[in-house]
Amino acid sequence: MQWMTIYKKECLESARNYKWVWVPLVFILFCIMDPLTTYYLPQILESTGGLPEGAVFDIPTPPAANVFMMSISQINTLGVLVITLITMGTIAGERKSGVAELILVKPVSYTAYVTAKWAAHVTLVLLSIFVGLIASWYYVQLLFGDVSFMYALITAAFYSLYIILVISISLFMNTWTKIPGVVLFLTISIILVLNLITSIFSHLLEWSPTTITSHLPALLRSGEVGQDLWMAALITILLIISLLFGAIQTLKRREIV
Repeated sequence: MQWMTIYKKECLESARNYKWVWVPLVFILFCIMDPLTTYYLPQILESTGGLPEGAVFDIPTPPAANVFMMSISQINTLGVLVITLITMGTIAGERKSGVAELILVKPVSYTAYVTAKWAAHVTLVLLSIFVGLIASWYYVQLLFGDVSFMYALITAAFYSLYIILVISISLFMNTWTKIPGVVLFLTISIILVLNLITSIFSHLLEWSPTTITSHLPALLRSGEVGQDLWMAALITILLIISLLFGAIQTLKRREIV
C-alpha cells in the first residue's frame, strides 16, 4: 500500500505538470525528425536555394533499418538530456524543501519511497519512448521500406534497459545531493565518462551497458540476439539493481544523519 500510494502520487504529480502530454510529444518529435528530414532533404535544399543553378542533389536512399536507428541515436543524445532534466529533482527537490523528511518520519520505508519514484519515472519515460519509436517505425515504413514491427519492438525493449540505467543513475545522484542542478551535472558526467571509457577500452569492456546501442542494428535486421547483447543486457540489469540498492542505503544514511 505504501509503494502504490507513492507511485500514484508521483504519477499524479506528473499529470499535473502535463508531463504525460509533453514528454511523449517531445520524444515523438525526436524520433520522427531524422526520417522526415532524410527523406525530404533534396526538397528542403531546393526550396532554400542551397544548390547552385543546374546542380543535381542525388544521394542514395539509406536502408530502412538505418533510418530507424537514427531515431534511437536522437534519443541517445537529446532524449537522455530530457530524461535527466525531468528526473533531476525527483528526490533532491523534496529533500531540499523538507517534503522527503515529512514523508519518511511516517512509517514509510526508504525502499518503497525510492523504488516507487523510480518506477513512476520509468513508466513515463518508457511509454514516451515506445510511442516515439512507433511513430518513427510508421514513417520509416511509409517512406523507406519494410522494417519488421516485431524486430523493432525487440530492439526498443533492449534499448529501454539502457534508458532505465540512465534513470537509475539520476535517482542515485538524487540521494547524494539536494541540488537538482548538481544531479543533472553529475548524471550527464557519469554517462559521458562511461561512454568515453568504453570507447577507449572497447576490447576489455565488450559487455559495457553503452555497447547495447551498437548491437541494435544487427538485431533490427535479423531479429537475432547475439551473446554480447545478452551479456551487456545482464550487466545493465545488475547495475540498475546495484544503483537502486545504493540509492536506498545512501538516502537512509543521509536522512538519519
